[in-house]
Amino acid sequence: MSPKARVAVLYTRPETVLEDYQRLFELAGGSQSLDKQATTILKDNITWHFPMPGANTTPWQLEGTILTLRQAGFHDLVCVQNQTVVTNAFKGEDLNGYIPIFKQHNIPVLYNFRTTDMTWKPFLPKAKMLALDHIYPEGILIPDYLIGKNIVHLPTVKTHMYTTTTGAMKNAFGGLLSKYRHYTHTWIHETLVDLLAIQKEIHPGIWAMMDGTTAGTGAGPRMIKPVQKNIILASADQVAIDAVAAKLMGFDPLRIKYIRLAHEQGLGKGDSHEIELLGDDILHENWNFKVGYNSHSFLAWLAWYGPTRFLQKLILRTPLVIIPTLIGEIEQDYLYWPLKYRHIAARWRRDNEWGHLFRRYQEHGYLAEAEVKSNN
Repeated sequence: MSPKARVAVLYTRPETVLEDYQRLFELAGGSQSLDKQATTILKDNITWHFPMPGANTTPWQLEGTILTLRQAGFHDLVCVQNQTVVTNAFKGEDLNGYIPIFKQHNIPVLYNFRTTDMTWKPFLPKAKMLALDHIYPEGILIPDYLIGKNIVHLPTVKTHMYTTTTGAMKNAFGGLLSKYRHYTHTWIHETLVDLLAIQKEIHPGIWAMMDGTTAGTGAGPRMIKPVQKNIILASADQVAIDAVAAKLMGFDPLRIKYIRLAHEQGLGKGDSHEIELLGDDILHENWNFKVGYNSHSFLAWLAWYGPTRFLQKLILRTPLVIIPTLIGEIEQDYLYWPLKYRHIAARWRRDNEWGHLFRRYQEHGYLAEAEVKSNN
């Protein structure tokens, strides 16, 4: 019988979150899961370039992970960003407070869409693909820079309109696939499993530090309702950590297709009985999260799964793609954000203790130095 997957889970608070990320890493065996001789890539999660609570990697998650890795002897750290047709990486890392952290801790930032940083090259996986070889019959391309390096994913705990939940496995979606990864949405569950199989072939170590201090329910991954939960998670098993997060949110992990498929493929543990929980007792937790619906999720359903999916190649793989791209950008960035979600984010920064911490990052840039100054 194969050993259980280890997932560490801790309750945390703003005053101790940086130290708690360090304890989390140690509990789940982080030092043994990554190669200290290899460069370690930080892959944050910019779901929406606007600072929507619960949607994006938090600044304390990023800084806590950097401090933890450095203390554990992983000194060669770099961040890799990606772009999508609707997300601006530069705007996202600015508005979410990452840039001062990168500068303070000397973290180089590379972009997988810049030819000066890395090149997209054909990759022939050893593992049998469930979808990617059909979606990209001309060949699967991945960034050459990622090969041979550790990867540390920094997702948040939230729902997703395509995959029910999103977390560590989905975080590879940005780094390993080009901005045309929207081609895969009809087969998104199979795609996530294929990407995990590829990661296991190219990375000497894979790790996830997941933030649920403010989690997200609703029509995620962007337009969510932020809910304070004070939880952080870590694991080397990307399937197991997503399963635990799904269970916390109130879902049966094995009823979520990407978790079940990855479990069946032997890429990780999706069955709760095969997962060892370390740290705090969270077995009583059930957040009863729901995947909400709005106009954007309806249009997405029509494009990827509904009766108009036969138009995908015509609209989404030709210059006509500018039409749904503009619709999505106008709808989310110029209607939903200014009319609703900007105000939700502002209330969170004003009234919530994690929102107060976010404001401290806005004021100081990086918490570690702010603490040093306050003690002198």
